[in-house]
Amino acid sequence: MLRFLVRRVSGAVVILLIISAVTFWLFYAIPRDPALMSCGKNCTPEALAQIRHNLGIDKPIPVQYWDWLVGIFAGREYSGYGFCHAPCLGYSFANREPVFGTIMDRLPLTLSLAFGSAVVFLIFGIGAGMLAALKQGRFLDKLASSLSLVGSSLQIYFVGYIAMFLLVAKLGVLDQPSYTPLTQNPVSWASGMLLPCLTLAIIFTANYTRMTRSQLVEQLSEDYVRTARAKGLSRANVFFRFAWRGAMGPIVTVFGIDLGTLFGGAIITETTFSMQGIGRLTVDSVDKSDLPMLLGVTLLSAGAIVFLNVLVDAVYALIDPRIRLA
Repeated sequence: MLRFLVRRVSGAVVILLIISAVTFWLFYAIPRDPALMSCGKNCTPEALAQIRHNLGIDKPIPVQYWDWLVGIFAGREYSGYGFCHAPCLGYSFANREPVFGTIMDRLPLTLSLAFGSAVVFLIFGIGAGMLAALKQGRFLDKLASSLSLVGSSLQIYFVGYIAMFLLVAKLGVLDQPSYTPLTQNPVSWASGMLLPCLTLAIIFTANYTRMTRSQLVEQLSEDYVRTARAKGLSRANVFFRFAWRGAMGPIVTVFGIDLGTLFGGAIITETTFSMQGIGRLTVDSVDKSDLPMLLGVTLLSAGAIVFLNVLVDAVYALIDPRIRLA
């Protein structure tokens, strides 16, 4: 098991280095000078040169990339800014604030959105899929399959605007989407994040309903399940002890991938509901060609996806010991 995890973690480190290098290189393909954003309207060549020096963008690209990597682990000195303590992701070109601090300020909202919606689509998606598999061919099965087909065809921005109009503006059954720290007021946090979480969870709920149903139907037709039934085991025992355990592996794998995909969905959801999280920060960074902020957000998102996939690999290896030999 240890060797299995070492291989996965080593591969994850290489992937993160490649992602950061590609993102760094792609930024310089954009024909915009980020120093001009910090220089102001009455910018002189001398002031522009000084800003480039302070931001460290007057050096060759490989040197800039190396300095950025070193700063993550050892910190970095910035002329005109002082020493940036590790983990240092640099200073924003747009607002001259530390990248790491800005990301940490926005991260709780996105985590609330991602994991809140994950709880919703796991409960409703897997629950509906189990019910459809148990009632295969009956009304509930057809209803769940039809609703999942409709749900998977919807778009976040469409559902978000319709839900805002009906549930908030017209009926007033839900509060205006907003973010309050969980530690400050759990009730306000839940009420403010409920609608965005439900909106983001709709598509995932539909996918998990179909996937859970198909996996359970397949497992229920296996020989070992039929043998367990022939031995006189109860229907619930056969379902949860044999069929559900066999279906859990693919669901866990897809869930690890979807947790990373939630960060992409957060961009649209936060924009739809005007929420200032990591998703909105990413859009603003691209629009302003803010390389340090863009690199920090990209590294955070990629790191989260890679870490979750390593975690899923470990869980999958516990479920099926044969995976450890792969």
